[in-house]
Amino acid sequence: MSAHPFVIGALLASVAFASPAFAEESEAPTDTSDVAESADFSAPSIAAPADEAPLPTSVPGDVPHADGLVYLNPTLAENTWHMEPGPKRYAKRLAFSPAYGTLGTNELYGFRFSYNPNAWLGWEAGVAHTPGESVHALLHTFSAILRYPIPWRVQPYVTGGYGMLMVYPSGSINADPVTDNALVAGGGLELFLRDDVAIRAELKQATVFGGVKGSDETVTYGYREATVGFAFYRTLGGDASR
Repeated sequence: MSAHPFVIGALLASVAFASPAFAEESEAPTDTSDVAESADFSAPSIAAPADEAPLPTSVPGDVPHADGLVYLNPTLAENTWHMEPGPKRYAKRLAFSPAYGTLGTNELYGFRFSYNPNAWLGWEAGVAHTPGESVHALLHTFSAILRYPIPWRVQPYVTGGYGMLMVYPSGSINADPVTDNALVAGGGLELFLRDDVAIRAELKQATVFGGVKGSDETVTYGYREATVGFAFYRTLGGDASR
């Protein structure tokens, strides 16, 4: 029985020692809403590396015009039909020319590509097609263009070169395709609507060297080629001399 007071005293002492801790824990807020409001559960923002710049939305130097467009040729922004003063520029320019016309009495559709190494000389390759029910033909040409640029919208020129005329019979004709040599010569006019676009009219004579069936004799056939179309110019290497 004497041990009971000792056990009771030890229990009371342990309770007295632990009571401040319980008191401190009891003073902590029991409402978790304050903790939830103060906590930041949003994802941390990650800054982009300094060496990663945003992608450009336009080419450096391109300034949009009032209409919101960016002009490859800035002078056209103010005047669509702009023409530079002085003799027409041809040096270091490429040109693409679709055309429609006639070769003899047949319709002709053609495409021509040219390059002007200087102001007075141009080299041009072309292909033209004459459709037909019984036969159709292709005329391939490679020509030189000679001109003297003048300070007008109208620019005359002369041209001449070599070509090949390929005639293809239709299935209704029992004949083989024929390929003949040809020489072409003539001249034309370009009416410039602006510095890089012109209406082009041309008149040439195509002399075709053919043969006679069953003979070694060579004969010539003449065809007049008349076409009208457009010429679209592009300058290589920026500003070029005239």
